[in-house]
Amino acid sequence: METKRKSDKKFKNFMKKFWNIVWKDNSVKGWIISIIFIILVLELIFFPVLKLTLGTKIPLVIVESCSMYHQGDPFSQFDNWWEGHDMKYFIMKISKNVWQTFPLKNGFNKGDIIFVRGEKPNKIKVGDVIIFKTNYPSPIIHRVIKIKKVNGTYIFQTMGDNNNGQLNIEKTIYQNQILGVAKADIIPYLGWIKLIFFDHLNPVEERGLCSQTPSK
Repeated sequence: METKRKSDKKFKNFMKKFWNIVWKDNSVKGWIISIIFIILVLELIFFPVLKLTLGTKIPLVIVESCSMYHQGDPFSQFDNWWEGHDMKYFIMKISKNVWQTFPLKNGFNKGDIIFVRGEKPNKIKVGDVIIFKTNYPSPIIHRVIKIKKVNGTYIFQTMGDNNNGQLNIEKTIYQNQILGVAKADIIPYLGWIKLIFFDHLNPVEERGLCSQTPSK
């Protein structure tokens, strides 16, 4: 019993010292330990719980291209964007009024961090923004423009809001390629903390901030 009390006391003293170092020590050592502690909590607790809860391997994604970019004139950004893209959606029988009912109808920017949730294939609708895997190094995040069901399997087509047309790889997307559905643009631009180290590897025309010119 005495041994157990001593062990409990040692553990409490250790936790007290550790707490002081992590949250109250302003020295370089304290900052380093705090950063390591936060990273471990995120990697070992926060993200695993988030993945399990949301039913997806990627609950948060960083937008790496301008293919979903809309931003134009700050006072009429949607109208300006729609005027440059209305014909490609007219062909698909998607009107401006229908578009305005879509989730994330104003697109999002390169460097934004997007909140993602897993979704059953039969729950995904035209207008949803999905994240799917291809033979590209990174998953693609584009909007669903067509859905069909063949022999019990859902097959999707997507297109980037800011693209002039479809990529070949997004004309046939099987349900097992889908990693999740984008639900919200939660942290604009913060992803540039990571992208800034890799953006120079992209073709010159794809580097830097986005413009209103279609990316394809």
